[in-house]
Amino acid sequence: MANVELKPNTNIQAAGLKHYLNTTKDTLILKSDKKINYLYSINKDHQRALELFINANSYKLALNQLPKGKHVLVAVQSPMRIIFVVHVLEKWPVANTETPTRARTSSLDFTELASTEQSH
Repeated sequence: MANVELKPNTNIQAAGLKHYLNTTKDTLILKSDKKINYLYSINKDHQRALELFINANSYKLALNQLPKGKHVLVAVQSPMRIIFVVHVLEKWPVANTETPTRARTSSLDFTELASTEQSH
């Protein structure tokens, strides 16, 4: 389980946007009756580190996209902006990216493909 904390927005005007972590704490879940237009995060240099166009009533953000540290997230439901904080307390484990060569290559014979393309 990931070591992540969520500090939700408790303002009464933000009550329409449900924002919580899933049980394994590796995904942020957003749900609302109104459309969520955008989701972005602001880093310590006051720049947008993550910027997503959502345009839906719900969204799931895989938190392994965020490095260790404090992340101020802003969900935009025009004209309102709902601000909350996600703290990633530990670095995410690095997935094993080593894939056997056989799994990466297609079983298709490339000479067969070339002859098929020439006949069309």
